[in-house]
Amino acid sequence: MNTSAKRGLSRRQLLSRSIAAGATFMVGAGFVAAQDATWATEVVALKPETMATLVQMARDIYPHDHVPTEFYVIAVKGYDTKEAAETIEAGVAALNAAAQGKGYGSYLDMGWERDRVDVLRGMEQSAFFQQIRSGLVTGLYNQKAVWPLFGYEGESFSMGGYLDRGFDDIAWL
Repeated sequence: MNTSAKRGLSRRQLLSRSIAAGATFMVGAGFVAAQDATWATEVVALKPETMATLVQMARDIYPHDHVPTEFYVIAVKGYDTKEAAETIEAGVAALNAAAQGKGYGSYLDMGWERDRVDVLRGMEQSAFFQQIRSGLVTGLYNQKAVWPLFGYEGESFSMGGYLDRGFDDIAWL
């Protein structure tokens, strides 16, 4: 039996519904996908809405327009565990409550980045925010596939160090 029959949506239906809705994320039973279908991920312990919120939160904390969302998904995927689920679900519920206090249905319903950032600033001292923020430092920036997007060539110790490799590669001086 193919997976689209199990899920109840074909790939074509998924794409057409997400594009028609104009949503940033397509959330279904056990998965989250981008509206342009460039990435999708299954969730194990978290609700799909929670994973979508974490991805948006990650983009808002460390915004890089040139970094595809799939790298943010990889960075927060580590929170999709039974051990972390309760804490993450509670943190996202608090995030959604803060958004509701500003007149939105949820954090994901906030269309403007500045509105989401205001909500995040109100939560930045919370343990949940600090956990996500600090986890993103390594979760996002330690992905070797992201390094070229920032112009980082990787470690150079194995190639003689920076003095012998790349120290004078500066083209903008």
